[in-house]
Amino acid sequence: MMQRLSFLWMTSLFALISVSSYAADEARSTLQDQQGVAVTIYNENLALVKDQRKIEIKRGQSALAFRDVSARMRPETALLRSLNTPGKLSVIEQNFDFDLLTPQKLLEKYVGKNVSLIRINPATGVETTELAQVLAANEGVVLKVGKHIETGMPGRIVYPDVPDNLRDRPTLVMSLNNVGAPQQEVELSYLTGGLAWRADYVAELNATDDLLDLSGWVTLTNTSGASYSHAKLQLVAGDVNQVQNEMQYAARGKVMVTMAASADVRMAEESLMEYHLYSLDHPTSIAENQTKQVALLSASGVPAKKELLLRGADYYYQSSYGDLGQKMKVSVFVEFDNKESARLGLPLPKGVIRVYKKDSAGNAQFVGEDNIDHTPKNEKVRLKLGESFDVTADKKQIDFVAKQSNPNKGNPQYESAYEIVLKNAKKEAVNVTVQEPIPADWKVLKESHPHEKASSNTAVWHITIPAESSTKLQYRVLVRY
Repeated sequence: MMQRLSFLWMTSLFALISVSSYAADEARSTLQDQQGVAVTIYNENLALVKDQRKIEIKRGQSALAFRDVSARMRPETALLRSLNTPGKLSVIEQNFDFDLLTPQKLLEKYVGKNVSLIRINPATGVETTELAQVLAANEGVVLKVGKHIETGMPGRIVYPDVPDNLRDRPTLVMSLNNVGAPQQEVELSYLTGGLAWRADYVAELNATDDLLDLSGWVTLTNTSGASYSHAKLQLVAGDVNQVQNEMQYAARGKVMVTMAASADVRMAEESLMEYHLYSLDHPTSIAENQTKQVALLSASGVPAKKELLLRGADYYYQSSYGDLGQKMKVSVFVEFDNKESARLGLPLPKGVIRVYKKDSAGNAQFVGEDNIDHTPKNEKVRLKLGESFDVTADKKQIDFVAKQSNPNKGNPQYESAYEIVLKNAKKEAVNVTVQEPIPADWKVLKESHPHEKASSNTAVWHITIPAESSTKLQYRVLVRY
């Protein structure tokens, strides 16, 4: 084990010392040259990075190594331009080096090539150097030393150089033609993967379930292989079309979570073509392999409505079924309007809304969550929180008759009757919405409670169930095909 650690350490040391061999022939720009950076992140794991730096570059043709770019850059989108002397700086050729320098990578690059093998005689302590050829570097090393083949870690390997396309940081290498000043302020813009964001919301219902407080957070995740310090951050909400790229770069490393800002801060919002753009009002840093949260919006006293819903099916209106279910679950929904009159009226990016409610001791308890899609202002938000524990239903078909409306044409019609017993174990009365999707041309012939025709194929009943009691809904319907 000690031999292996010594080998890895020495390999890394010799590799790093050798970096200067290719760096001597090119100008290098690092994050120390950075004057500013702007990051615009889209929903679909895509970001636009604009990196501004002040660089020294000689006149005429030269090479520039633009270091510390995203490891998941889409190099075909990279664009370098001069800010202080437009038109004086042009890019002739560029190469994106994202294969990073490690002992294993260095060994792989030397497969089929010669290296120096240094060994120490354990008895005498004498150090010897031999020429060796690297035959393989898969799950270990295979060397040809003279006429012998050796495996494992026979000694220290010394490399003559570091390959030009093996870098310690992701680097965009550009061949430039500069006819302007030797000092340039430039901006490199590019699209990259590995940067994503989503909206997360927290809603808290009041005791009577008719008001809620809503906080929105933006969760940023950076697995791009680069850090963005004091960045101007903007977010685009909407479904932006992308052409699928065959080259994919894998996300690396663990993710660290941090929190930023407070819930009373809003991000400025504006329309952008068919999307919405959110801008953070202060610079923020997004470290490599980090998840960060910043405040998006905050609203209190938003009018809300809770609904208990029992929804049926359309299959049992054309056949005899009898018992349709015992102790059927009644779903719990909460909805609110995204309107200025309801203390909201902001475009809500898609995300997850988690709902809480205080118990008798005043502690907030989680009561359900649901996804929302991009929701423009003046639209309704409807959340399914779960199933009611105390409100259930027993349902059965109590009659079914198949009829023939026109024997010559063969158009069938069915008359059927149903009984739904809604039970409430709560100490207070509840209202339940019964929603039945009825197919074809239908007509309710008889009913114990009045219905509404919500749509061409939906009948709705609103039923009140007294505390610790039950209510029976009966109806008969004729369906014509």
